Amino acid sequence: MNAGETETIVRAGGPDKARLAALLKRGYQAFASRKLGEAGAAAREVLTHAPRLKEAHFLVGLIASESRDTATAVRAFKSVVGLDERDAAGWAQLARLYAMLGQYGNSETALERAVALSPGMPIVMDTIGGVFSALGDQAEALRWFDKAAAKEPGHPQFAFNRANALLFLGRFDEARAALDIVLKAHPDMPRAHWMVAGLSKAKDRKHIAEMAEYLGSRGYTPLSQSFLLYATGKELEDLEDWDAAFEAFEAGAAAKRAATDYDEAAEVQLFAALKSAFTAEWLAAQKGKAPAADAPIFIVGQPRTGTTLVERIIAAHGDVEAAGELQQFAMSMKRLSGLSTPLPMSAEVLEAVAAMDAALVGHAYIEATKPVRGTRPHFIDKMPVNYLYAPLIAAALPKAKIVHVRRDPMDSCFASYKQLFAEAYPHSYNQREMARHHARYLKLMEDWRALMGGRLIEIEYEKLVTDTEAETRRLIAALGLAWDDACLDFFNNDGAVTTASAAQVREPAHTRSVGRWRRYEDKLSAMRNELLAQGVAV
Repeated sequence: MNAGETETIVRAGGPDKARLAALLKRGYQAFASRKLGEAGAAAREVLTHAPRLKEAHFLVGLIASESRDTATAVRAFKSVVGLDERDAAGWAQLARLYAMLGQYGNSETALERAVALSPGMPIVMDTIGGVFSALGDQAEALRWFDKAAAKEPGHPQFAFNRANALLFLGRFDEARAALDIVLKAHPDMPRAHWMVAGLSKAKDRKHIAEMAEYLGSRGYTPLSQSFLLYATGKELEDLEDWDAAFEAFEAGAAAKRAATDYDEAAEVQLFAALKSAFTAEWLAAQKGKAPAADAPIFIVGQPRTGTTLVERIIAAHGDVEAAGELQQFAMSMKRLSGLSTPLPMSAEVLEAVAAMDAALVGHAYIEATKPVRGTRPHFIDKMPVNYLYAPLIAAALPKAKIVHVRRDPMDSCFASYKQLFAEAYPHSYNQREMARHHARYLKLMEDWRALMGGRLIEIEYEKLVTDTEAETRRLIAALGLAWDDACLDFFNNDGAVTTASAAQVREPAHTRSVGRWRRYEDKLSAMRNELLAQGVAV
């Protein structure tokens, strides 16, 4: 929808149509300028006089999406398609929101409606591409991004989304070409510079100097600053300028932390609730008829510890496919609990789930993953934070495999600290917060290990990259799979990679990152001391 179309769309009776059209136009213009309060006021006034005007409901949906009020956004776009079931843009927005919520079945249904309507507007094509990406189909996502870009070849948003899909698919030269289009239109776009830095190893300081100039001359928000600072740190590290690299990482972390809400007390409460909910007594009481499915392979642990490497190795097997970092397990828990929370998980949800039969969660998960599974016997769910629910996974899916990837604590903490994440891992932008989180994770995994016995398949990152064949053979055997030589050639797998490791895992396993934190040992004393204070061996 664009503001220029609103002058001819008002079909309701009542007060002056021209005034309503002008008001709606101003609402869209205000939204485009990110004046959300003004846009919302305009939409509300229009709906007061024309409650069945779909364009006003669409504006409400856009405002709610931008404000992260997902429930209101879903209701608004449902109103749009209820008023006009042939509104492709409304169906595309619903598909996007359902994917964000982890409701992949609903997302697929809405997506099918949007696609069937053969949308001609490039912005709708771009939205559809984003939904395919969220559902794990990067090739189809790229096809829709290509269609949007073909309609408007110089549009920076369409080019940026194409670059992202090309990066996931390992087509790095094409991704860089797409980013060149973005930077031609917006040479000071922080996220594009961050992506450029991640595509290849820096050979000189030209790009670093360019980013420094933007940082010094623009009034960037802390979040925008963080993209440029992390990109700068990465390129300085490529050039082995360790001191300057750390300064950039440290400044980037501080900027990101300033833009991040992290409630450490809530996390402490969550971990306590996990230990209270999933006990030996709880596990012994699980007598429901859980699914007999042996298809799921969960890979859990901390980010930047080798979980993507392990995923690529297993996914190279002919009987296994990678489904991505799925939200379905936690979302199944939340739906069954009947509780709503803005947090990914809460103590209240855990208490409600612990009081029910774990088999219900298992059945809900198997049903919820159907849209993202293919035809192979097994699929990988590589959502690292599922380590939180390992005992529940074991009880809900008795035949599922759970692979826990471990890494040296300092390497693990530093690898997260120097990585800019999208929304996840808010604890990772402060050395002491990162260390305390890691200590909580290690203690929780000790408890789960004692509770679950042999259900956890443990992989140590350092051993895997040092003796890849032996550890890979042990892993494949532990999964109950026949040996497949392709697992040793995982770097030739052309499947999509949608994590921060997209570039690194397309090369053979290496030991370059082992002990990397020691390059910065004198600057990581806060992290190291906090780990020691928490009883973690360093």
